[in-house]
Amino acid sequence: MGILKWFGLEKRQTLEEILINGGVLATSVSKAQALNIPSVAACVELICSTVASLPIQLYKENDKEVKPITDPRVALLNDDTGDTLDGYQWKRSMVEDYLLAGGAYSYIKRARNAVKSIHFVENSLVGVLKNADPIDKRYQIQVNGALYRDFQFIKLLRKTKDGAEGYGIVRENNVALSVAYNSMIFHESMVKTGGSKKGFIKAQNRLSKDAIDELKLAWSNLYANNNESNVIVLNNGLEFQEASQTSVELQLNEHTITNSAEICKLFLVPPRVLSGEASEAEYTNWIKTCILPILAAFETALNRDMLLPSEKEKYYFSFDVTQLLKGSIEQRFMAYQMALNSGFMQIDEIRYKEDLPPLDLNWIRLGLQDVLYFPKTEEVYTPNTNKLAKMGEEADPTTGEMGQLPAQTGQIPAEKGPDKAVPPKGTDTNVLTKKEQKP
Repeated sequence: MGILKWFGLEKRQTLEEILINGGVLATSVSKAQALNIPSVAACVELICSTVASLPIQLYKENDKEVKPITDPRVALLNDDTGDTLDGYQWKRSMVEDYLLAGGAYSYIKRARNAVKSIHFVENSLVGVLKNADPIDKRYQIQVNGALYRDFQFIKLLRKTKDGAEGYGIVRENNVALSVAYNSMIFHESMVKTGGSKKGFIKAQNRLSKDAIDELKLAWSNLYANNNESNVIVLNNGLEFQEASQTSVELQLNEHTITNSAEICKLFLVPPRVLSGEASEAEYTNWIKTCILPILAAFETALNRDMLLPSEKEKYYFSFDVTQLLKGSIEQRFMAYQMALNSGFMQIDEIRYKEDLPPLDLNWIRLGLQDVLYFPKTEEVYTPNTNKLAKMGEEADPTTGEMGQLPAQTGQIPAEKGPDKAVPPKGTDTNVLTKKEQKP
């Protein structure tokens, strides 16, 4: 053996070959088997629970104004679906089927145009009947032999090519999951047998049938029972020859760590996020690369199937990610402050991005060191001098004044100084106020 190793002729079996020869390796892994892998179960639980914890809101968009709408469908999506699942469990089940099976389906029970309840249907119970036209694609959904139209279901699909069925991680990466699953099963078998190696018996002479049966029974008891008193006595002329390697020789622990890291890549979950050691930047990057695409797919599915055709132009469903991105709110607000100070954005524009109602401010904030410009009236107001100028007009050569600012509700305060107010345009300034009248 040393000579073969010296000349590079020694051939060692890989982990996959050992598993295949041992009859342990399965050809494919199902969804239930994949969830037995710790790293798969942890990634699925983290993603599903994160999405399920986010509330869904219905918004109405009118020009640049966005307002949240109180609607019974919001309560169905977040609280009571009208089925046995509540809102959290429903969203979690949808995301789990989306990740592993590639498609999540929920039946929408309607009374005319009103949505009464939402019923989650497990992916394994759903059948899709498609036509053969690759351009004008049509399909029906079958559940327990009953046929339904496509618009009767909420369809959350992953990597779909036809809008009817998706492509899940179990099907897409079955080989990688199979290696991880069967490595775990092989590890379990070694634990059950106490780490004993598999092998065969070499005999110098031919054994009788009774001797072979007795040897098989003793060997079976050695591996099947956990009794430490079980022992095999090899008579003269019998020799045990190893046919497998130990977990240390196979580097099973190193393979398990590598497989876990590779599985985390399949779900776009960094191992540091999974272990809770990620920094704020790493966590935010995971939210952007993993969670937000799932939310976008979920929102698109809800907008397509839960809204009426007359509502799709102005209404839309959206997840409230305020709590999810709570750590980055300070960064966003600092960016908004910079935009305000530089005049790049206005208050209502920022409120629009945050899905907040506008304040209907029709002036542009520039700062006290600058001036206030009214786009509609093309007037410029200088706060420090309390002067109002019309764009293109010349100043009075005698006074140098351009006129005074009219008191406009919601635009510029009508007061200048603690006691003196700026009178509206056209007011007789010769009339004394009550404070100016002599007793």
